[in-house]
Amino acid sequence: MLKEFKEFISRGNVMDLAVGVIIGGAFTAIVNSLVKYIINPFLGLFVGAIDFSDLVFKIGNATFRVGSFLNAVINFLIIAFVVFLMVKGINKVLRQDKKEEAPAPKDPQLEVLEEIRDSLKKLDK
Repeated sequence: MLKEFKEFISRGNVMDLAVGVIIGGAFTAIVNSLVKYIINPFLGLFVGAIDFSDLVFKIGNATFRVGSFLNAVINFLIIAFVVFLMVKGINKVLRQDKKEEAPAPKDPQLEVLEEIRDSLKKLDK
């Protein structure tokens, strides 16, 4: 059983998943820091402090902290937008790299010769 477990852990996809989770955790910390310390203060210049945490309502003995939920939703939307912009930028860079690797166009004479060759092959059959 220990041998099977070792084989399972040693598989590439399990290791890739583990690396992905670790990198994802680190990336989350970076994005959260970017939003908390750069983007939110920047937005605060225009909108003022965005804090709804004091917004609550009570029904009987139950307290509903709607403001904390709204803060979480706003932070999620900001983080999602930042990640969207980052992915969009990365994709743009990757597309530019692919454009640079595009093969050079064929010489028109070579294309005509290839067409003639292909036509002759069809006639031989």
